[in-house]
Amino acid sequence: MTVSSNELDIAVLPGDGIGREVMAACLELLAAVEAKTPGAPMRTTTWKAGAQYYAESGEALPDAALEACRRADAVLFGAMGWPDIRHSDGTEIIPQLDLRMALDLYAGVRPIRWFPGLPRILSDERVRDIDFVLVREQTEGLFHARGRGKVVGDDEAYDTMCITRSGTARVSDFAFRLAQRRKSRRGQARVTCVDKANVFTSMAFFRKIFNEVAATHPAIGADHAYVDAMALTMVKKPWTLDVMVTENMFGDILSDLAAGLVGGMGMAPSADVGDKHALFQPAHGTAPDIAGEGKANPCAMFLSAAMMLDWLAEKHSEPQLEVRARLIEASVQMALSSGAVPIELGGTAGCAAVTRETIAALPQAMKAVA
Repeated sequence: MTVSSNELDIAVLPGDGIGREVMAACLELLAAVEAKTPGAPMRTTTWKAGAQYYAESGEALPDAALEACRRADAVLFGAMGWPDIRHSDGTEIIPQLDLRMALDLYAGVRPIRWFPGLPRILSDERVRDIDFVLVREQTEGLFHARGRGKVVGDDEAYDTMCITRSGTARVSDFAFRLAQRRKSRRGQARVTCVDKANVFTSMAFFRKIFNEVAATHPAIGADHAYVDAMALTMVKKPWTLDVMVTENMFGDILSDLAAGLVGGMGMAPSADVGDKHALFQPAHGTAPDIAGEGKANPCAMFLSAAMMLDWLAEKHSEPQLEVRARLIEASVQMALSSGAVPIELGGTAGCAAVTRETIAALPQAMKAVA
């Protein structure tokens, strides 16, 4: 469609707990940004889904919500799940995993960036240069075993990892294309394959396919790291990292470690991207301990919305959407630098205060982005 003259349809799934709080803040910010910039208008439609809705209705992801996500230009997602609400087998209600499979969202993109105003978790001055992206394959790996595991007698349990040529090739290619885009502003780029190829046949296969894909991107550097060694590198010198690509479970673990380097999950945006669809959400959970208290940090939700605008800008060749993404990022940075430090990070600013200061920073951000 011609985005400059038609609305963008955004399916909004706030979910549970603080997901609802940060989503309301995000929609307020998006409306403020849209009001100040030209380009495509966005029509947001909210759909019920999640653990708390499951407790009410018996459905975690209603068919109507799923179909809305299929039709939408993008999906904006809060957080879902609740500790006391579970399936009969004891597992949590996790509709986001169902959406990944239903929409084939194979690339989990987790950018990690340090913003001025954030606490310095590491003492080294070079933490200011932290700017890397973890790309996680999301449709197979160990998560492929979800719903397929088995218990033999009462003595053994098995979950089987699945690594395929097609799955590994497409997520590796995604990582190299991402690195190419980053190279245009950084001057250099490198993709690191994170695996455990020294132990597991499946991981040696993952590395083999990665190397084949790397050969088709000769302008981008490529190297390898075992997942345990990468965990050490992320703590000792994360400023040396660029783009990493890894299996589902490894990515799940490393992405939380990465968020800790810049303050916590409240500063960790993410995108789940496929060839046709994409979903954008903060990497944090529903935080039942603070839900309803106004203490949530909305920054990860704001930055996830910026990722959504970047993706839509590229998909529809609409540069004004990219301008909006930069405005959000600049406004978040200015709000943090001005003292609106979220409670999560040791400050005093609750969700409303961070939102208010971020929106207030928009005029100054427009000058900086222009």
